[in-house]
Amino acid sequence: GTQKWYCTEDEFLYTYSSCPTMSSPLASEATGAAASATAADKATQPQQQQQQSQQQSHTPSLAGSVIETPNGLGGTCLIRIQNMSSTANLGVRLDLKQIALKCRNTEFNPRRFAAVIMRLREPRATALIFASGKMCVTGTKSTHNSSLAAKKFAYIVERVGFKPQTYIDFKVQNIVGTADVGFPIRLEGLVYAHSTFCSFEPELFPGLIYRLVSPRVVFLIFVSGKIVITGAKTEMDLSEALTKLYPVLMEYRKANVAPMPGLEPAPPALPAATVGAIAAVGGPGGDASATGAEGIGEVREVEDV
Repeated sequence: GTQKWYCTEDEFLYTYSSCPTMSSPLASEATGAAASATAADKATQPQQQQQQSQQQSHTPSLAGSVIETPNGLGGTCLIRIQNMSSTANLGVRLDLKQIALKCRNTEFNPRRFAAVIMRLREPRATALIFASGKMCVTGTKSTHNSSLAAKKFAYIVERVGFKPQTYIDFKVQNIVGTADVGFPIRLEGLVYAHSTFCSFEPELFPGLIYRLVSPRVVFLIFVSGKIVITGAKTEMDLSEALTKLYPVLMEYRKANVAPMPGLEPAPPALPAATVGAIAAVGGPGGDASATGAEGIGEVREVEDV
């Protein structure tokens, strides 16, 4: 009987071209086809390399998530970008119901919020898409990833059937970063000396709000030395703002840090000569141990005063 082979064309060519003792009439045809396929692959290698280089320029990047900036005193500080918000305008009216029905990873509840919430896995981003064509992209940690996410969201909307305009007017609106100066800060002294730019209400919020004029950035400064930077529109604004603020924070660095509650150090032991003198006060006829104990208590009270 005849044997049936269930394989792909590539497997067929590889099987018949790699067998030197094959007597099938298809062997020569398969060998020729394999040779022509190899030549075609060599001819298309430069094109594939060019396509790969183009794809790499459109892949997510983590290079901008941490920024090393000078601190103004000869050292450096690290700023970690936590979130970035940007906007885009697709320039076309959208049917949000159709987008929610045809796209994955979307949420749409018009009773709660009049926008489609769409999420991407790579780069990790979330978009709010409105019926007017306006779009807000958040959740990214670099300008490159934010721009790439906006382009992907526009492509998804185009595949649904709403062709956006060529220029989507992408803009970064806010960048949030965090930093740690590495030393505690006297917030009361800082707000007293820089009352024009600061506001500090410890009963309401434990952080000091410092508003820098140029660049237009807002700092949340905590006594531990942790800082939250918000309001910047570029990474350069983050770097420049921290470079200006760091020398000011150094002026209000806490010199003597109080111990934590519950971890107070034990009182120092008395010298041996002092203990001997107190024992001698008891006299030969009295109770040296009791008198000595009272004397030790008196000396400790004097030292405390």
